[in-house]
Amino acid sequence: MENPAIQTEHCFSDAARAAVYQAIFSRRDVRGQFLPDPIPDEVLGRVLMAAHHAPSVGFMQPWNFLLVRSREVKQRVHDLFQAANAEAAQLFEGEKREIYSRLKLEGILEAPVNLCITCDRQRTGPVVLGRTHIKTMDLYSTVCAVQNLWLAARAEGLGVGWVSIFDQDKLQDALGIPRDIIPVAYLCLGQVSHFYQKPELENAGWLPRLPVEDLVFYDQWNQGAAPDEPLTDHLRRLQADLRQSGADLK
Repeated sequence: MENPAIQTEHCFSDAARAAVYQAIFSRRDVRGQFLPDPIPDEVLGRVLMAAHHAPSVGFMQPWNFLLVRSREVKQRVHDLFQAANAEAAQLFEGEKREIYSRLKLEGILEAPVNLCITCDRQRTGPVVLGRTHIKTMDLYSTVCAVQNLWLAARAEGLGVGWVSIFDQDKLQDALGIPRDIIPVAYLCLGQVSHFYQKPELENAGWLPRLPVEDLVFYDQWNQGAAPDEPLTDHLRRLQADLRQSGADLK
């Protein structure tokens, strides 16, 4: 007799597995391609439900989802971005400042929906299973919700852009968020005219994609692979295939 509490299928079908990787590899941080069309409630509901099913430390589910549709509130947030962005530009020098000045780093006014995902660090009390020693686990859990939403949105054909250039206190004031609630991500959501093949910062020459084999250590920090480590060749081939064709993982 089957146990209804246990998932009986371990692996996805080939098509379902390919769709997961397609969402991962084609996800983009969208800034300037938003269309004004509204997001249907059933679609928005699905991506919010995906976010709500992220893993969380102690199953505390510390997130809230603050939807921003008001043009007035968007304008208020956009004004905060512009002030912070002007400050940020002065922190870069030379070619980096020139590139930075050309980048569009938000779609606050263009996107039909803005979404602030927050973390309530006291939701289940001061002692949380799994957070007893690493106190930031609730923040990491909220980031998992952001990633769930982002991948679900890509599968729905929605663009998502994460705007992080804000004074946090001023953002909290603009959205009426109490000081003990942490705004983790301010996102712009909507249908888009297109998705780029590569991340915009990579295309702009800001930074390249790092070789994944250089980022994998074995048993100790900064200990690279042995010369005969077969995983290294596999990782190199996968990254080369993606760079060349943007194809799904084979």
